[in-house]
Amino acid sequence: MDFRLGESSEAFRAEAKAFLDEHFTEDVERMMHETGIHHSWDLHRALADQGLLAPSWPEEFGGQGKGHLEMIAFHEEFQRAGAPTYGQGTTAIVLGIILALGSDELKKMIIPPALRGEFIVSLGFTEPESGSDVAAAQTRAVRDGDEWVINGQKMFTTSAQDAKYVFMLTRTNPDAPKHRGLTTFLVPIDGGGVEVQPVQTISGERTNITFYSDVRIPDVMRIGEVDKGWDVMGLGLTLERSGAHDGHTIRLQRAMEAWATTPNEIDGTLPADDERTLAKLGRMAAEAEVTTLLARRSAWVADQGGRPGVEGSMAKLFSSEALLRQSRDFVNLMGPDGIRSFGDPTAPAKGEAEYALRFALGTTTYGGTSEIQRDIVARNGLGLPRAR
Repeated sequence: MDFRLGESSEAFRAEAKAFLDEHFTEDVERMMHETGIHHSWDLHRALADQGLLAPSWPEEFGGQGKGHLEMIAFHEEFQRAGAPTYGQGTTAIVLGIILALGSDELKKMIIPPALRGEFIVSLGFTEPESGSDVAAAQTRAVRDGDEWVINGQKMFTTSAQDAKYVFMLTRTNPDAPKHRGLTTFLVPIDGGGVEVQPVQTISGERTNITFYSDVRIPDVMRIGEVDKGWDVMGLGLTLERSGAHDGHTIRLQRAMEAWATTPNEIDGTLPADDERTLAKLGRMAAEAEVTTLLARRSAWVADQGGRPGVEGSMAKLFSSEALLRQSRDFVNLMGPDGIRSFGDPTAPAKGEAEYALRFALGTTTYGGTSEIQRDIVARNGLGLPRAR
């Protein structure tokens, strides 16, 4: 395959950069760090106004019909800037599932206003007692005529405080095997019976635990067949895992190169004069290249009409583990100054290394932990037997 994205992709990258230069202001960045909320309504609505909220969607839905390789360039630029797009990302995942598996009525109800930027959707997969074992969900959905009654709780429902809906995995048949008896729904947050409680993570990001008490929803909010929600989740998890953190690695690399070539205020020495620093920069550059190529490979598979399950897991696994290692290396190289954070005027490179270290810890769990990703690559990519 050809790992170059092509002229149209680079033109779209330039468009993304111009948008960010105008709309990703210092105030938006400061808000993100101070609140831990990686969603900005101003940014979100500006994207919608310029037709950039879902550029890969067909024009009849309000998109631009962009290909996967063009979208890679777009997302790389947003990651390199560190823009808050969690709400946009989770909504895109759910809209893709609805487009593929939702009823015509649900598509008409949800897709047009979502693509206009009127609301976002959160993900309700994980539960407090199940961790990465998503299929162990115990949140119950019981049918009552043309309605369903939902009771339970979900952990890590990031952006739920701003979302209109939660895309939720529930157990509808407790007597079925673990991966059966599951059904997915789109649950309104403001319809009564839903409580959202904030949870602060080590990265400083805000996520949530959400509680559902006798929440009633019509059957039209169901996505996929009853008791076959794991098949729906297969698509959802593939979409969530298919993105690598190559843009975050590039942002950290640029920040560390700037730090290494800036004279020390006390003695005027350059960190780059230390061979250890040069070695870490060299390794980071190599890993950034590998991360970028893995991400582009996933996009290429999707562009050929495939579903990048194994490829997405490989890209996600390598990029998250590399980002964690790189940020830890540079925090250690900086010594005590390495733990100075964003907002501290004395923080080297605006505290990028310290923030990247905390952020990277979370990336190793997104869409399934690194252990889950290794298992997917081993079984589905290499044909190895289950380890447990």
